[in-house]
Amino acid sequence: MSQDLLSVISEKMPEFSKGQKRIASYISEHYDRAAYLTAAKLGEIVEVSESTVVRFATELGFEGYPEFQNALQKIVHNKLTSFQRIEVTNTLMGNNNILEKVLLSDAEKIRRTLEEIDKDSFEAAVEAIVNAKCIYIIGVRSSSSLASFLNFNFRMIFDQVKFIETTSASEIFEQIMQVGEGDVMFAISFPRYSKRIIHAVEYAKGKGANIVALTDSTASPIAGFADELLIARSDMISFVDSLVAPLSIINAIVMAVSRKKEKEVTERLRILEEVWDRYEVYEKK
Repeated sequence: MSQDLLSVISEKMPEFSKGQKRIASYISEHYDRAAYLTAAKLGEIVEVSESTVVRFATELGFEGYPEFQNALQKIVHNKLTSFQRIEVTNTLMGNNNILEKVLLSDAEKIRRTLEEIDKDSFEAAVEAIVNAKCIYIIGVRSSSSLASFLNFNFRMIFDQVKFIETTSASEIFEQIMQVGEGDVMFAISFPRYSKRIIHAVEYAKGKGANIVALTDSTASPIAGFADELLIARSDMISFVDSLVAPLSIINAIVMAVSRKKEKEVTERLRILEEVWDRYEVYEKK
């Protein structure tokens, strides 16, 4: 739904039944909590049946309650401040079994990512990377750790890799000013989205580069620029997001690329191992 969901609910308020108005009012005032409630629990809170909650979702144009809930969660992702995120997740997680809850939640994100990712886009991204003249890697704020990990591994495989340092907008453009046709920009962005990466991707797209975008949804501001779009589940954990699913996709990208360049990678690693041994880079005991 391209229009802001909360605005749609507000506009349709006069059309709702008495029970649906109670649902709409609760969501409008407490969307941060409603986003993580089951249909049964939401119905219990506002004193309507579960089926009324499900019909409410379908009347808004969703196939069912899970799709509606996912749209609410995206609002939470994008609108809540860091402080508000802590409050919401404290309520959801409680104080017991945090380790178990977080790990099980992460495992579920990877499972759902595998079910939903576009396999053709993944294969196209691998081909584009293997055949690129130069690979530009960019990720801002929390996504910078993912970008750094990808850069570390790609430098084991390719000569022409540029990791974009993102301390300021002007420095970004100085680093990508030569990007063009035949190049690939691998852009990573998860909520809360940084304007710097949006501008960098827009610039690279305009210069003819192939854009591989790793992000959380088709509604992401970098998704529209992507030639190959890789969607990974990323949900709130306290004031930060879980990034295990995008990291798994990056691992798969590295593995797939190295398989296609197996001969070159083997030779590069053989030379590197000799260098590492000579200069005692790694502890061998």
